[in-house]
Amino acid sequence: MATAHQSNDTAIEEILKGVACGSIQLPEFQRGWVWEDSHICALIASISNSYPIGALMFMEYGGNSTRFKYRPFEGVTTDKAPDSLVLDGQQRLTSVFCSMFSRNVVETTDSKNKDIKQYYYLDIMKCLDESVDRFDAIISLPEDRKIKEDFGRKVVLDVDTQEKEIAAHFFPLNIVYDIEAKTEWMAAYTEYHNNIRQWTKFDLEVLMPIYKYKLPVIKLGKNTPKEAICQVFENVNKGGVALTVFELVTATFAADDFDLREDWEIRKTEIGKKVKWLTKERNNSAVVDNSSFLTAMTLLSRYNANINGGPAVSCKRSDVLNLNKQDYQDNADALTKGFIQAGRFLEEQRIFSERNLPYATQLIPLSVMFALLKSRAEDGTVRNKLTRWYWCGVFGEMYGSANETRYVNDIVGLMKWLDNDEELPDTISRANFQPERLLTLQSRTSAAYKGVMALILKAKAIDFISGKEMDFTVFSDENIDIHHIFPVAHCNQNNIPSRKYNSIVNKTPLSQRSNRKISGDAPSVYLSRIVKSGNVTEDCLNSALESHLINVTNIRSDDFDEYFVNRAKSLLKLIGSAMGKKVQNLNSDEVIKEFGASLED
Repeated sequence: MATAHQSNDTAIEEILKGVACGSIQLPEFQRGWVWEDSHICALIASISNSYPIGALMFMEYGGNSTRFKYRPFEGVTTDKAPDSLVLDGQQRLTSVFCSMFSRNVVETTDSKNKDIKQYYYLDIMKCLDESVDRFDAIISLPEDRKIKEDFGRKVVLDVDTQEKEIAAHFFPLNIVYDIEAKTEWMAAYTEYHNNIRQWTKFDLEVLMPIYKYKLPVIKLGKNTPKEAICQVFENVNKGGVALTVFELVTATFAADDFDLREDWEIRKTEIGKKVKWLTKERNNSAVVDNSSFLTAMTLLSRYNANINGGPAVSCKRSDVLNLNKQDYQDNADALTKGFIQAGRFLEEQRIFSERNLPYATQLIPLSVMFALLKSRAEDGTVRNKLTRWYWCGVFGEMYGSANETRYVNDIVGLMKWLDNDEELPDTISRANFQPERLLTLQSRTSAAYKGVMALILKAKAIDFISGKEMDFTVFSDENIDIHHIFPVAHCNQNNIPSRKYNSIVNKTPLSQRSNRKISGDAPSVYLSRIVKSGNVTEDCLNSALESHLINVTNIRSDDFDEYFVNRAKSLLKLIGSAMGKKVQNLNSDEVIKEFGASLED
């Protein structure tokens, strides 16, 4: 749908008067004013020289799409509802308003980001000197309007009264649009200096361009869709922090006196108390954040509406932006519990941290399923189907990108499948794992790599030394991580290809303590060392090796090739079992070429 808009040049005086009376305000999602002192001076200099400072973008307020919570500009107090909201130009407009229109001191920052309070002046003599750059004629003075030296003991400039301003040839910029105040100041100035020609030149060459300055204003219609508003905002703010969907929805809900941000913080805390790692921030992000919660909310509410005759299930960005407060409130408690249940489900699959989670995105439909199923999710048959779907998503590597359609297909498909075994969800039908993929799983960047590690843990792998099964407590307390079975140093010394020894087939979850015992030695050497240290008996160590799907005979004889083929077979059986379908092409020419043998039993 095209977005209707108008474009015209508007006198800056008219815009500033609109800001002052409240007819022009800011949408709630606009961030605070942040421009520092030198930027304000540069902006004033540009306006006084009639240089362009860029277009402004407004949107008419009052339509269904633009019903956001609003707030006045810095330094303005008003109860009036706005006619327009500023979508682009907040920083520039606030800077001009505070320094050149408002009589209040300007609260800004210096180059070191220290808070300062300033007034702005034009040095008349410098403005009239053609050799002086206009920027240098813009004078920023502290709140007391004095410049001091010698650690504040010596006042070198004082313009704290009109008479002192006039004597110093300092014109206060905050009266430039006030005709009465400006005329009074001019009369006093010409009388004091007895030089009408000097004032006339200053007025014509400097003040008049400021007074007549116009800005191009693009105004979006009041029925502009929220999705378009979000896209426009992001397009015009490429140099700043992008507007998020959450911020737009927050502004929409705020118009109905509902604080979405506060509500989300409460729910985030509740989820984090039950499954801490889901909401714990890592690199300024978390597995479950406000965006994923809103996407899941949209998916859940649209599914519930659809089964009652409503529109099709969808959770695209436009759908999230059109989420209404009532739907959110109706479903928020169920979805919060759904995320908690989904987190516990992942821990049952032996996924205990964000670092080892195959797909954060898959958590969205998973949480929605738990919200829909409620207590039914505890039934054995239902649980098994959810588990199969989950691993098909991981090993089919289905949740890498463009997930909105997949979310919908899986939610609708899963709910049908739970009632009819013949109705397989798309993710299960399409999931396919090729045996050669094992060789390319080399690091945690792959979801399938993390998935294999989780399946090994789920198969009740025990640590080589402690003999403990690696459940959540052991995983956390003993710093379980992924390590090589045939060490890298040994493999390099024996010309074993890195493509093999760095693959998932030669890796397994172990404690730091066990990994230190392995060192860089051949398996026969480090296994003997572990037994001799008295930490574990040989039989127990053999059992530990088998729990990691390692052929004891192969590893004790340092036979990498046989070990590698046998472990690949075991891992593929594990993957096939999790997906509920046997891995195919185990005897293909490609497999024999890559592994040196067939992977069929």
